Amino acid sequence: MLKSVLTAALLMSGALSALAASEADYKAALAAAEAANKEAAGLRNQWTTTAATLNAAKKAAEAGDFDKAVASAKEAEALAKASVFQATSEKKLWKDLEIR
Repeated sequence: MLKSVLTAALLMSGALSALAASEADYKAALAAAEAANKEAAGLRNQWTTTAATLNAAKKAAEAGDFDKAVASAKEAEALAKASVFQATSEKKLWKDLEIR
């Protein structure tokens, strides 16, 4: 299920980044990604891939490639949201395990 959530989010981010992105688009995408990553940190479940993707977004923006920066920021947001989903679902699902 986690894979399908992440895949759907990545597909949406790709569809949205098909148009030429501006610096304002990048800043909005970065803010959303950082907010989701902060939520993951609060759950103590940040993924290293999220941090790497955020760094890629920042580097692309510094180079002036806002299309790539927005795509990377949206991917980072999807990764962070997936890590939040993982943390919250595992918090509930562990109780369903059978202890032998």
